[in-house]
Amino acid sequence: MNTAKIDISIVIPFLNEDESIPELLSWIERVMDENRFTYEILLIDDGSTDSSWKLVEENAKRNAAIKGIKFRRNYGKSAALNVGFHAVQGEVVITMDADMQDSPDEIPELYKMITEEGYDLVSGWKKKRYDPITKTIPTKFFNAATRKISGIPLHDFNCGLKAYKQEVVKSIEVYNEMHRYIPVIAKWAGFKKIAEKVVQHRARKYGTTKFGGISRFINGFLDLLTIFFVSKFGKRPMHFFGVWGTIMFILGFLGSFYIGMEKIYLVYTGEVVTRNITDQPLFFLCLVFLILGSQLFLAGFIGEMISRNASERNVYGITKKVGIDA
Repeated sequence: MNTAKIDISIVIPFLNEDESIPELLSWIERVMDENRFTYEILLIDDGSTDSSWKLVEENAKRNAAIKGIKFRRNYGKSAALNVGFHAVQGEVVITMDADMQDSPDEIPELYKMITEEGYDLVSGWKKKRYDPITKTIPTKFFNAATRKISGIPLHDFNCGLKAYKQEVVKSIEVYNEMHRYIPVIAKWAGFKKIAEKVVQHRARKYGTTKFGGISRFINGFLDLLTIFFVSKFGKRPMHFFGVWGTIMFILGFLGSFYIGMEKIYLVYTGEVVTRNITDQPLFFLCLVFLILGSQLFLAGFIGEMISRNASERNVYGITKKVGIDA
């Protein structure tokens, strides 16, 4: 294992980017050399079907700092980042996209904000964008919603260009479509020194976007709710399901007790009772509360058992590695 100190690890997830990879690597290497950084470039091939992986292998032979991991199939950007985070060794970790829309010239300043200004995470803000309106409007909506829920004053949560302390990426788990909410995950993991930096957004030079689609906005909203719930109750699901289950069960029990006592009182006083207990709407409402209360309580109990015995969810098929210890 390489024990030499590495200043910067650059993690680049990609899918079918054979046109941009050579130019991007050349640009990154120039910036690293000019600033005399020790570095590694970790490219995560998310199931490419073009010649992208061949280019990774060729460049790795030329420069030992270039490393790669190839997925058996397409798992998504979150999976690629999560695997990359586990493999990096650098003091500061930089993530960026492979489509040439992120500028490597931003790296030195991002590195300085982490090492000298003491931030845990710095997120890029592409203040001036070159994306179509069909992408910018939904993005603004989700950024606003995420700011409101998380309390983190970032303008662009989903910017691919970010910098992290190594401790941050080693402490978080990214899956599904949650890469867009990494600042939120980091904050709820205890890393609260989060800042943003205005960065250049360059128009795509080659091809079209590979990580996109209308469904990503729906999935993104659902993932935001998931993060919010898991961060608060992931380790103690009984505190959510158990509380609500107990409240509903008690309400159902008290309502049933009231109906029963009313029936007994009417019989005891000799009053004529013209309807059965089951004829009252309140009876069925109480029955529903009792059933739901019991189910929620059991859900919390099962959740507690699962949370204590769950295995790793992030297991992906990897076919090849370059420069990475097995």
